[in-house]
Amino acid sequence: MDFSTLLPLLIGGLVVAAIVLVFLAVGRKDEGRAAERLDEIVGRNVRKDSSADMLLKQALQEVDKKTILDRITPEFFNLTKIFEQADVNIKPSALFGISLGLGTVGGVLSVWAVNMYVAPVGAVLCFTLPWLWLYMKRAGRLKRFAGQLSDAMELVARALRAGHSLAAGMHVVAEEMPAPISKEFGRVYEEQNLGIPLEDSLRGMCDRVPNLDLKFFVTSVAIQRQTGGDLAEILDRIGHVIRERFKILGQVKALTAEGRLSGVVLIALPIGLFLMMMYMKPDYIELLWKDPMGVKMSIGAVVLMLLGSFAIKKIVDIKV
Repeated sequence: MDFSTLLPLLIGGLVVAAIVLVFLAVGRKDEGRAAERLDEIVGRNVRKDSSADMLLKQALQEVDKKTILDRITPEFFNLTKIFEQADVNIKPSALFGISLGLGTVGGVLSVWAVNMYVAPVGAVLCFTLPWLWLYMKRAGRLKRFAGQLSDAMELVARALRAGHSLAAGMHVVAEEMPAPISKEFGRVYEEQNLGIPLEDSLRGMCDRVPNLDLKFFVTSVAIQRQTGGDLAEILDRIGHVIRERFKILGQVKALTAEGRLSGVVLIALPIGLFLMMMYMKPDYIELLWKDPMGVKMSIGAVVLMLLGSFAIKKIVDIKV
């Protein structure tokens, strides 16, 4: 069978498989909703899971056996923790399967649109798209958490001055503030209600949210519970320091905006030029992967681009 005949069949099969998966997912959701309505109509005892029950279920799921994807990944690259930090409702194995499907589609489309030599590039680019989305979700959530932390510190300090306990102050944060900080503080509150020591719950939150200011808060709480002192004043100072850091960080970003934009242009220019020449005159640059010297030049160009982007990032990334 000719490849030109096989390619539409492959693309059609992938599209049909995606439609079937979406139909099955929607059908299961509709069946679950119909079952819940039927239980309400006939008067069955339908019990809603409380936050404590959901927390216990989540803990049981975390101690379950590791998947194959968790076993083959290194310990420092904990996929479960990354997915928890991104707060996405998808399993690592499911996202890995989506990446494989997109990589296959990207490779097939690259062969159909250009030639077989570009297929690995298209496959790798499409394979990394879901993981790029995961990274952006994680970075955005951690950034929002860092921006809300100063207000949370002041809210807890006001609750302490009003005579409430530290756990009650965290409950106020969980009730009054938006996500993601309300979810994390609410989880700490539920854990200590279930009997887990407050210090352990706070350390767990630090493990889920890698934030330096949050570590300051947890350390100050641990020291205050051992030695005593005015925790409300300490939290006010931490909130003030966080606000000043964000102010300085905004000034640094404004001063380094030109350097960051220059880095983006310098990295994107050769890639854009390569794609444009691939579309306009592919035979002009096919020596880059057919000739041995062209292969060496391509590898050297990629390595130099990576080194240049790393150097620019180091220059403009100023720690505050």
